[in-house]
Amino acid sequence: MSGIAILSLIFGGLVGLLVIGMPIAFAFATVTIVSIIFLQGWGAPLQSFVLSIDSGVTNFTLLPIALFVLMGELLWQSNIANKALSAIDKWFGRVPGRLSLLSVASGTAFSALSGSTLANTAMLGKMLLPEMKRKGYADGMSMGPIIASGGLAMLVPPSTLAVFYATIAHISIGALLIALILPGLLLACCYGAFIVISCWLNPALAPREESSDFNLKEALRELVIYILPLSVVVFSVVGVIFMGIATPTEAAALGCVSSLIMAFCYGGLSTRKLIDAGMGTVRITGMMLLIMAMAIGFSQILAYSGGGRELVGFVSTLSLQPLMLIGLMMLVVLVLGCFMEQIAIMLITLPIFVPLLKLIDADGVWFAVMMLINLEMSLMTPPFGMLLFVMKGVAPDGTSIGSIYRASLPYLAINGLVIALILFNPWIVTILPSIMK
Repeated sequence: MSGIAILSLIFGGLVGLLVIGMPIAFAFATVTIVSIIFLQGWGAPLQSFVLSIDSGVTNFTLLPIALFVLMGELLWQSNIANKALSAIDKWFGRVPGRLSLLSVASGTAFSALSGSTLANTAMLGKMLLPEMKRKGYADGMSMGPIIASGGLAMLVPPSTLAVFYATIAHISIGALLIALILPGLLLACCYGAFIVISCWLNPALAPREESSDFNLKEALRELVIYILPLSVVVFSVVGVIFMGIATPTEAAALGCVSSLIMAFCYGGLSTRKLIDAGMGTVRITGMMLLIMAMAIGFSQILAYSGGGRELVGFVSTLSLQPLMLIGLMMLVVLVLGCFMEQIAIMLITLPIFVPLLKLIDADGVWFAVMMLINLEMSLMTPPFGMLLFVMKGVAPDGTSIGSIYRASLPYLAINGLVIALILFNPWIVTILPSIMK
């Protein structure tokens, strides 16, 4: 049997198990163990599989995942987000679409603290959506910005998914985290520009506020009290990596310490909440490391089958331009994202994509940023995007899933345009990593 035929059977079995609802880690384990027995037999191959799992998950480079999760849990449990949201709100005054812009600005800020797209969307939905509905905001100006900005947690550093991606694809974690800064801010600015232009062309989408005039003194006071300390936390992670002062692991540890100090200073972190933050970290990190452990064996069986090498050899015989090949990869990710979870997509596609990128001599960090934006798109792509169902859960009674689908469409288009912009202008991604110390 040819390597490509074996590869097709492996992927077919894996996708089938995921579609019927088997947890990701167990699906990878099942396919890997069956493939090992079929291709290599019992005994030593299975023992080697277990040893490779042990060496893989005890990798020091995976430590930032747990530390970034803990940092986010500490800040969420301390309720600092509510105070920061109020402080950001002071800067918008009576701008048309104020609450929509507030959701984008807050979503971007909280993304740097949480890293959880689902938590980001749920929190913004609970805090902003009722007031938006009460003031007559259209669905595209209420639910749409919340869904889109909630997804930014996957992109704005520190991002646990970016660490996960970099570990699988064997690229620099620090370079990827820094490379995500400009694309993340670009997406947020595009969302904001779309909101402002839409409200200017059609004021009925977001009725103008009747609030008091902008108070610079009060806005500055809340900025100093609630926003600047959060900026220090973000700098303690991203800034020290950029300046070459610390490795990603050291920066993540520094971020945890600064988050803990800040939470205690604001008095929002009780013993009970501290325990909850620890338990939340254990649950999320344990899940991700279990998936990583099973994926290590899966990648080894893919290499042993020879299917990946045959596929790369086949692609090399085609007269595809590099940009066309990358466009096809993006299309595959987008289609898979309509019905699969993001980590599963990475684990399935990267063992094939990474050799293809080397074949065309493409920058791994550049491709990683585009793929992460694509994965963010999949979270809000109908019909099975997870953020759509989170929004359904926090939306007022009577909100149809169809209206949520329609609200997300303009922001999906914006994501697609940003991917195209990065595809033809790689410097947007590469400029910051190139000047890192």
